[in-house]
Amino acid sequence: MPRRALVLGCITTATFTDLVAYSVAVPVLPDYATRFHASPTMVGLLFASFGITLLTVSVPMGALSDRLGRKGPMIGALALLAGSTLLFAFAASLPMLFIARMLQGAADAVTWVVGFALMADLYAEDERGRVMGLAMAGSVLGFIVGPSLGGWLYELGGIKLPFLVVAAFAAIDLVLFAVVTPNTHSTASPGSMWDVLKLRAIVICALVVVAGAATAAMLEPVMPLIFEFRLGLGPARIGAVFGVAAVASACMHPVYGHLSDRWGGRRLMLSGLIASALMLPVLNLAHDFGSAAIVMVLMQVVFGMFVTPSLTYFAQVASQAGVAAYGVVYGVYNMAWAVGLMAGPALGGFFLERAGFGRLTVGWSVLLLITSLVLAKVR
Repeated sequence: MPRRALVLGCITTATFTDLVAYSVAVPVLPDYATRFHASPTMVGLLFASFGITLLTVSVPMGALSDRLGRKGPMIGALALLAGSTLLFAFAASLPMLFIARMLQGAADAVTWVVGFALMADLYAEDERGRVMGLAMAGSVLGFIVGPSLGGWLYELGGIKLPFLVVAAFAAIDLVLFAVVTPNTHSTASPGSMWDVLKLRAIVICALVVVAGAATAAMLEPVMPLIFEFRLGLGPARIGAVFGVAAVASACMHPVYGHLSDRWGGRRLMLSGLIASALMLPVLNLAHDFGSAAIVMVLMQVVFGMFVTPSLTYFAQVASQAGVAAYGVVYGVYNMAWAVGLMAGPALGGFFLERAGFGRLTVGWSVLLLITSLVLAKVR
């Protein structure tokens, strides 16, 4: 299809904007917490509410896109992203913030599920790793741009400006997507979540995704605490550590996508999960800013070996089983990722408080290795 590259660019721009919208709130949270008298627990619940709609909306909207086509749901998701971001800007109470965050989670679910289903529609099996790697590389940059953009715009124009700018980005994405994208949909009869979950390989892959997502989500709240209280790093240096790691991750996604096309997603996905397990205890070697940056870069580089191949492998096992309803397929993927996102931080915080960081990383590493090896044995 002549316009495939333009469509890929539109999908990448949409997922990039989604991650900017997800992370732009980070630097303005202290203002919201003060303004609405929110406790740290309440702020944590605010962020966790994102996962509720991510979990519940992914499969139904994926199935809807299989029946009606990808274009309509994607345009609706971008409109919802713009609307929820505007609601953040004009929120006058804590309940309004919760509504905005949950709507943002719903927009995220549709954007990622339908976007990757559309890539699976447009590209052959031996091309998907490359294009999904490129899309992930562009998308991950949103995690770098979001907090920096949010902090700068907040200083420039107050609490509303970051959200107004991101809402404008989402509106521009909507127009581009409406103009460029064809209305593709599954060529097979639409399947249900249960049809997809009958495939043993999908279930195994979903369990691998839960384990990987939980590992990544566990580190997100834990590592800043370790860098601040153990190493004495300030917010700027902590942000720099995560920024450098995100850049390294973005650079490696296209590489892993290409390797996934050549060697197969399953082998690379499980290798990435095992490598991530082996890297976890190495995080204890961080003792200053430089060493913290090195270990986080290494962690993100090996974890990327899991992410992109798992995306391509999901479509591969589904198509080999005769299921071309990629909306439902990626809905199940997103649902597995959401389970990991919700479980990881809770478990990580619980064990960090009771066992300490060293035992947490070693224990999590052992469990992840056992899980990886067991799943590797099952065909």
